[in-house]
Amino acid sequence: MPSAPTSAAQRFTLLDEGREWSGDVLWDGDGLWLAPAALQAALGWELKPQGVCRGETCIPALAGGKLVRDGRVCVNALAAALGRPLAMDSEARTAYLGASSGERRQRLASLEAPDFALPDLAGRMHRLGDQRGRKVLLAAYASW
Repeated sequence: MPSAPTSAAQRFTLLDEGREWSGDVLWDGDGLWLAPAALQAALGWELKPQGVCRGETCIPALAGGKLVRDGRVCVNALAAALGRPLAMDSEARTAYLGASSGERRQRLASLEAPDFALPDLAGRMHRLGDQRGRKVLLAAYASW
């Protein structure tokens, strides 16, 4: 059973684009709220007068909106504005920001699997990227 939302600071882990960040967030019924420094460290976005920005891309933070409140940015609202799914496990205090549908479409069209590394039975690490240019059979198994 998930723990009840609270407005007290809690330690959360955010996963995004291969990065992992752990730090204090506020979690309430509306979502995860990050302070500006945490937003920059975790997701690479900045809170500016014109909105929440990353490079040349800015999402306006309208007064009374759900994106910015009390100087903090809502990760849930940011994910929605970017068209990216957000999976959150409040009990494990972990959230994962997935790729947008446009990014997923581009990746599928390229027919190139993302790079990853896994150990073999002897514990030696193998990277998919080391096999580029070769035919590779990937077999996946799940017990459920």
